[in-house]
Amino acid sequence: MLSSIVPRRPRLLPAVVALVLLALPGAGRAACTGTNLFDALPAAEQAGLRTAAEAVPHAQGLVFRATRAGQEVILVGTDHLPDPRHAETLALIEPLMAGVGRLLVEVGPEEEAALKAAAARDPTLLFSEGPTLPEILPAADWEALSRLAAERGMPAFLIAKMRPIYLAMMLAVPPCAMKDLASGQGGLDKELIARAEARGLPIAALEPYDTIYRLFDAVPEEDAPAMLRAAMVSAADAADSMVTLADLYFRGEPRLVWEFTRAQALDAGLDPAEVERQMQLSEDLLMIGRNRDWIPVIEAAAEAEGGPIMIAAGALHLSGKAGVLTLLEAKGWHIERLD
Repeated sequence: MLSSIVPRRPRLLPAVVALVLLALPGAGRAACTGTNLFDALPAAEQAGLRTAAEAVPHAQGLVFRATRAGQEVILVGTDHLPDPRHAETLALIEPLMAGVGRLLVEVGPEEEAALKAAAARDPTLLFSEGPTLPEILPAADWEALSRLAAERGMPAFLIAKMRPIYLAMMLAVPPCAMKDLASGQGGLDKELIARAEARGLPIAALEPYDTIYRLFDAVPEEDAPAMLRAAMVSAADAADSMVTLADLYFRGEPRLVWEFTRAQALDAGLDPAEVERQMQLSEDLLMIGRNRDWIPVIEAAAEAEGGPIMIAAGALHLSGKAGVLTLLEAKGWHIERLD
């Protein structure tokens, strides 16, 4: 039914993968099993992807220290999904928390409450006022979309008006993880927030609570059908994708996730120019702009605190030429990897 869309089924799609990793705190993987798609690649392909990943600054590592003129910032690249392997990372981080005076996260307790209140107050944040999905999609695509959503406990009447980018995010969560998602379990971010609250540490947000909704608005409406088709053809491999992303993260290779998504899209037979366009759109929208907005927030907090502070944000935010670590270096901060 979808064979006319892509020659081969792509396993990972840049925008969906990035959204799940960076913007879905609370999604779970505890009940999921699958195949590590990266490990299944030939050794030469794995080496090539590692070389591409390591061509950008700070490609490896999850825990860093930034220092400048007596100020100190501990930066933790997080995974937003619950996983027992976080215990090892926490064992490294907890001694560092003993000296910090403030924790900055993407979404703190106050922001999470504001997000829920906003969604309850304004349904248009998650649901479109325009044409329904059955009206804008071919019948065969709508049928396939409805089936995939039903596997995740979302009936057709609910998704018919759902904003495409939000629905694409939900399709990237495999059925095995939906129970954990509904329970509100969180990943390393939530673990750190709980420990900060236990210590009485102030918790602040790196960005306004409605940032995710503004990101939704930034996706052009004309891209919706193609985005949903891409999400559909990757949904069948969602469990494998989740396992692969987790394994690469816990190996301390978050940048490899980015190069792997690119390679899988190209291997699926997608147009190389379109792949690059989508990769750049995803990075600009989800990371680069936000990273730049965070730098003055981080520097202001470091100056105001007078002692070490800790930043916990999605791991892909740290690396790259426009990553948080490189942006801090450009402002005179010295970066040291701790893990």
